[in-house]
Amino acid sequence: MKRVIVLGSTGSIGRQALEVCRWQGYRVVGLAAGKNLETLSQQIAEWRPSLVAADKSLHGELKSRFPWLKLASPEEVAALEAEVAVAAIPGLAGLSPTRVAAQTGKRIALANKEAMVAAGPLLWQEVEAHGAEILPVDSEHSALFQALLGERREDVAELILTASGGPFLREPQDLSRVTPEMALNHPRWRMGPKVTVDSATLFNKGLEVLEAKELFRFPLEGIKVLVHPQAYVHGLVRFVDGSLKAQLGPTDMRLPIQYALTYPERAETPLKNLPLPGELEFLEPDLNRFPALEVAYEAGRRGGVAQVAVSAADEVAVEAFLAGRIPFPRIPKILAQVLENTPSLPLTWENLFAVDAWAREEAKRWT
Repeated sequence: MKRVIVLGSTGSIGRQALEVCRWQGYRVVGLAAGKNLETLSQQIAEWRPSLVAADKSLHGELKSRFPWLKLASPEEVAALEAEVAVAAIPGLAGLSPTRVAAQTGKRIALANKEAMVAAGPLLWQEVEAHGAEILPVDSEHSALFQALLGERREDVAELILTASGGPFLREPQDLSRVTPEMALNHPRWRMGPKVTVDSATLFNKGLEVLEAKELFRFPLEGIKVLVHPQAYVHGLVRFVDGSLKAQLGPTDMRLPIQYALTYPERAETPLKNLPLPGELEFLEPDLNRFPALEVAYEAGRRGGVAQVAVSAADEVAVEAFLAGRIPFPRIPKILAQVLENTPSLPLTWENLFAVDAWAREEAKRWT
């Protein structure tokens, strides 16, 4: 029986990963979560994991409800004996346990894009040194991974990520009038507030471009974004002869999660007979309307710690927007300002965390 660890178990990806584990009859041996007491309690009661990590504020209540429970840090959960670790703790908070999962030779079902954006080359060093494996869970990167299978890398001309366009693809014309409630009303996805706002600015797609650059170790200039409102084609590969290879499927994250857990096998799901869409559109992104996407590309061109800086700055800017302290169009301006001021340093574990802290303080100066 395959043993699975879920890092970020009470979030959207974590809950869906546990549903896949139910489908497949896998054993969940470790859970790492934050402050969602009731959801985590339900998960502990169902899976009876060997170790659980949670915010310290929950420890007393969890021990009261489950006297047998062993509490630990996310890193200790990540070090448990298991075949797969689902890495779904958002932001740099997820980097350390993901690194431990690599150091203990696991397959990492990677849903935390910031880990690859901020520390891709460093994480690959750990993976290769310890015989670990990374398989993407983001639907777009899973699509590219699947489209690249069996293909020679020298035959690949371009990787194409698709974006739904979010809630502001065409309206309103004046984005300065956008409220947090409007930005959180995504037409297709139900995600956490941070990711939903990033989808509205298209910075989420910029992070995915940077993730693709690091995950597939592919030149940045060969990675393109197309807006695809139907969100049915998740990724395309263009080859040197002009041929295109695409991965299509319903907008359900359980499919790429399951593929990362079962690869190289494919298992049946209740989703196999969903209807096909009637039409498919592909549009060039409007960089005047969504300048955050270009900021992400510029960070990728600069290299070093630039990707760390813009990722950290975005967390501060989005939080400020949601709190009503800055208008929506201010988000990409803050990212650009922080990027302009980012020191030119090589990417190391020490520099990564130092620049992350600096960028957060720098971003606060502009909020």
